[in-house]
Amino acid sequence: EVGDGVRGFSVGDRVISNGPHAEFVCVPEHLCAKIPAGISDDEAAFTVLAAIGLQGIRLVDPTLGETVVVVGLGLIGLVTVQLLLANGCRVLGVDLDPTRLALARQFGAETVDLPGGADPVAAALAFTDGRGVDGVVITAASKSNTIMSQAAAMCRKRGRIVLVGVVGLELNRSDFYKKELSFQVSCSYGPGRYDPAYEEGGHDYPVGFVRWTEQRNFVAILDLMASGSLDLKPLVNRRVALAQAAEAYDALTKDRDALGIVLTYPEGGPVPSRVVGRSAAAAPITAGAGEVVVGVIGAGNFARLIAMPSLARTQARLRCVADLNGVAAGHARKKFGFQVAASDPRVVLDDAEINTIFVLTRHDAHGPLVLEALEAGKHVFVEKPLCLDADQLGRIREAYRKVPAQQLLVGFNRRFSPHAVKMRELLAARTEPLCMSMMVNAGVSPPDSWTHDPKVGGGRIIGEGCHWIDLMSFLAASPVVRVTSMMIGESAGVLVRDDKTSITLLFADGSIGTLHYFGNGHKSYPKETLEVLCDGKVLRLENFRVLRGYGWRGFKKMKLRRMDKGHQAEYASFVNAVASGGSGVIPFEELDNVMQATFGAVESARTGQPISIA
Repeated sequence: EVGDGVRGFSVGDRVISNGPHAEFVCVPEHLCAKIPAGISDDEAAFTVLAAIGLQGIRLVDPTLGETVVVVGLGLIGLVTVQLLLANGCRVLGVDLDPTRLALARQFGAETVDLPGGADPVAAALAFTDGRGVDGVVITAASKSNTIMSQAAAMCRKRGRIVLVGVVGLELNRSDFYKKELSFQVSCSYGPGRYDPAYEEGGHDYPVGFVRWTEQRNFVAILDLMASGSLDLKPLVNRRVALAQAAEAYDALTKDRDALGIVLTYPEGGPVPSRVVGRSAAAAPITAGAGEVVVGVIGAGNFARLIAMPSLARTQARLRCVADLNGVAAGHARKKFGFQVAASDPRVVLDDAEINTIFVLTRHDAHGPLVLEALEAGKHVFVEKPLCLDADQLGRIREAYRKVPAQQLLVGFNRRFSPHAVKMRELLAARTEPLCMSMMVNAGVSPPDSWTHDPKVGGGRIIGEGCHWIDLMSFLAASPVVRVTSMMIGESAGVLVRDDKTSITLLFADGSIGTLHYFGNGHKSYPKETLEVLCDGKVLRLENFRVLRGYGWRGFKKMKLRRMDKGHQAEYASFVNAVASGGSGVIPFEELDNVMQATFGAVESARTGQPISIA
């Protein structure tokens, strides 16, 4: 199939991609290339590996007639040899394996007889009549620092060294200093790699400014194959059926003769739109009265490390887990005992047995999935945030009003922590409004992280800051009525501003709270520190491990052996509420208010104006 907005590809095209070894893969447009007629599948399968070698060569920037050493003659090294020869270079290959040296000679390179004890530095100098080589491309894998030292010794003055492989990098300055050598590490297939805007967002680099992107490198490799300048047939020395793939991977580490191992796939029938795996015990079972039958959508890191272990400790029956990454869903099914794993969320939404859905996806899917689950008659637990904007929140509000008997809970786990519960208990008898100060040392997040994308993550205040707005609302036992916030000013050194924000909240009972959400602190400093003052007394909570009381009769300190942010209590409370049919664990009005306050905080930081909350 071809996704919406994809250009240049049609159903039936034969393509290469960097997709994983699987019968069916889904990859972005810029990580594919059409295979020209006349190139076999076996040859085309080398395209991505070959592009890695090509990118290394582009960084060496060789000219016609230059001499280049290739250290390490595995698959990428042997492809690199051919690409350099096609570029008009004289090539010297270095490896310990006689078979690989023979292949390099077959392609037209000269080689160094390392198995026979030859000195690679002396061989390189002899290869260039004592001048030294123009460049070295290292495609070897070794922990030794010797390779880098030898590469420097081989080079002429101002020679270039590019590392494509992985070797020891304890460099000797004198090796590089007198010759003014340049050294660069090559990144995968070329420009665009690891850039979400390019790879996932579909934003190409202008060809006039970035001639060779990773996709254009794929195309260049395929063109070289089609012209006959790149011969990959000799590199295939083993063909293995997909069912024996584990043995093939094992051979790569244990068998020196293994070089190009091609996996072959069974002839497929109709392509499924979803992949579903079932355990032996997955036969339909009618849910009993009060039984909580769970479907989980999302099997990412948080789901596997926090949510699913907490959920597995409850009385719920784990029916189905779905993730667009079918492999991740399959692993979760086996590890946590789900009956069914699927690659399509609709499997969860359409399962009549499931009465409770957990939404653990990226943030942009939260709002739409909550709406679908409510309309399907399911109870819903959604990780924070509930949604990404006020329009989605309004639609959820209307949908929930129609089904008030259904449970809806947002993952505001911190109010369920033992410390927060104790603080609420101590504050119950207060006689005046609270003054609260929450410091969140959120930690540095890469500017290109999906959490900063307003359409995917919503930004860190919406995506995470809502946690502490809810916590302060819980302690005050009062809704937010006004919010004012300010983010750090513009500066050349600041790439992301919204995660350096100070938020002031006014609650209906007169309490005030400040949330300092700062993403530019050091990780050794406590992540979460909350101070609450009232009636001449103070409570101080540090990292959900230690709660100290100042001026409280009968209370001085509550310390746990390990951090407890309330996840287990939260999941247990929700499952129990679904089973018993009681009222909402957190009233919807509170969830609604917290999200309105969160959106208001972002709006206030943008406009500089206070925002009133209805």
